[in-house]
Amino acid sequence: MKTLLSILFMIASYASWAQTQDYSKDTQTIEATLETLYNVISGDPGIERDWKRFKNLFKPEARLIPTRKDDQGNPTLKALSPDEYVQLFSSRISTGFFERELSRQVEEYGTIAHVFSTYETKDTKNGPATNRGINSIQLFKDKDRYYIVTIFWCAESMGFSLPSKYLKQ
Repeated sequence: MKTLLSILFMIASYASWAQTQDYSKDTQTIEATLETLYNVISGDPGIERDWKRFKNLFKPEARLIPTRKDDQGNPTLKALSPDEYVQLFSSRISTGFFERELSRQVEEYGTIAHVFSTYETKDTKNGPATNRGINSIQLFKDKDRYYIVTIFWCAESMGFSLPSKYLKQ
């Protein structure tokens, strides 16, 4: 009985902790927003990502748009909501997945920001790069935070080499 009460207390404590997570620092700056984006999707196989934290980065109407090749080898794209991205990621990534930013170019005006963020992915944290590409990220600057509105990306696996100007910090 004592063990059962201890387990119930731990579950209640975790539930309370999970409900009170403050993600406000994740979105105060462009830098914090992008750092959170890359960190929250990265991790070892079998490790559940903090999808609530991930979704907090986005406006509800946001889209994540990967480019890919169709069955005939032609470039195409697929627009996903943050929820659809989570479902796709969770169903397809069985290895580890680590994505890190290599360089960034930022343009801002008023309530909008555009970031060209060059990235590399790895299956293990310290392993070799498995892919590189560019995330074109559009953000909306609200009064006290940034929201991601769109991430539109193209990987080198599509057949395009990264230009050197996008590899420089």
